[in-house]
Amino acid sequence: MSPFTVALPAGRMAEESVNFFSRADVASFDLKNAGRELSIYDETGEYRIILVRSQDVPAYVSHGGVDAGITGRDVLAERGYEQTVPLELGFGKCRLSVAAPHENVKDLYSKPHLKVATKYPNLAMDYFFRKGISCEIIKIHGSVEIAPNLGLSDCIVDLVSTGGTLKANRLTEMDPIMESSAMLIVNRSSFALQTERVNQLIKKFRHILEEN
Repeated sequence: MSPFTVALPAGRMAEESVNFFSRADVASFDLKNAGRELSIYDETGEYRIILVRSQDVPAYVSHGGVDAGITGRDVLAERGYEQTVPLELGFGKCRLSVAAPHENVKDLYSKPHLKVATKYPNLAMDYFFRKGISCEIIKIHGSVEIAPNLGLSDCIVDLVSTGGTLKANRLTEMDPIMESSAMLIVNRSSFALQTERVNQLIKKFRHILEEN
């Protein structure tokens, strides 16, 4: 039987996901063993994880490259993916928020036009549109927090967890747009053809969630 393959976003969420797999007694992975292929098998060979960019996890799942994936609610909302989402996994909690330099917070929304730097252009545009605020969205793939300090934007829309990065860049969190956390998503064909394996995975995950 071929391994059940799960796409994980490389970085912190991959570490939390691997820990969740272990706690749920599903499989054990050592991320240090990820080679250039960024692919790791568990000891039994029953499960395999691949490490990809967070934004790419839903695409791998949708198009059948993998059987399942773990990604943030923010990623699903930004791209408008319609996915089979059996479970919210309870880790990777953060929020998508508007933040601006301390000195600009009070008068930010009184400006006739805002420049907004973000990795989430669709969610940011929708938010400011609903507030009736004219804005220019500047899509950035890297460190969004430095944009206001370089004069590139008036504010940012980005994920916030502890707020430490905002503080380090003299930014103040203003308005939360949405809450986000890790979601299990499953390829529809895999759900239909490997129902028993998927249900067993969900059962073990749900057991851990009910314990917490």
